[in-house]
Amino acid sequence: MFKAVVFDMDGVITDTEKLYRRFQLEEGIARGVPEEVMIKACERIAGGNKYTNKEPFEAIVGRGIEYWEYRDKMIARLDNHIKENGVELKPGVKEILSYLKEKGIKIGLATSTVRDRAIGYLVDHDIYKYFDKLIFGDMVEHGKPAPDIYIKACEELQVSVSEAIAVEDSINGIKSAGEAGLYPVMVVDLIQPNDEIKVYVKQVYDVITRLKEIV
Repeated sequence: MFKAVVFDMDGVITDTEKLYRRFQLEEGIARGVPEEVMIKACERIAGGNKYTNKEPFEAIVGRGIEYWEYRDKMIARLDNHIKENGVELKPGVKEILSYLKEKGIKIGLATSTVRDRAIGYLVDHDIYKYFDKLIFGDMVEHGKPAPDIYIKACEELQVSVSEAIAVEDSINGIKSAGEAGLYPVMVVDLIQPNDEIKVYVKQVYDVITRLKEIV
């Protein structure tokens, strides 16, 4: 019996993964990195935090590019865009949050997104009220794909890991949730599921169908 659903944010709740990808590519290509190399790097680090992402990013991109300096410039591009245009929710988000709340299922957030940025998104779209617990990358020792953030989310929600579903859009996120012991469901956004992904859906609201099958 599942008692909680824990959501990732970028690419699941907010349509921001496409923005990260856009400005990651722009900043990398401006530094002479081929687009196909940048795409490989972006997919490898998706879902991780800035500390777990440094080593794999530099290993893939090479060319003497220093991750922190690159990231600062990329985030500046991102922030300027968001300041002018805001961010959109992914389709079906409010509907699934309302459904879960009506059913008495606990709702958590487990995101590598910076705390103030994530809370701002939730408040701006009036969905902060749906979440029982918010877990951020700075609350655990190891970021995704390590299981720490999902273990912490279940502790905060006061459910066992076997009683929770994780909704993710990245391979790192799915690995994190699976290793923690949750039931991982991938929402296909920019990254396509590989052979390791057992359950995936086209949009977040489709998770309800999975819930009905397994609850």
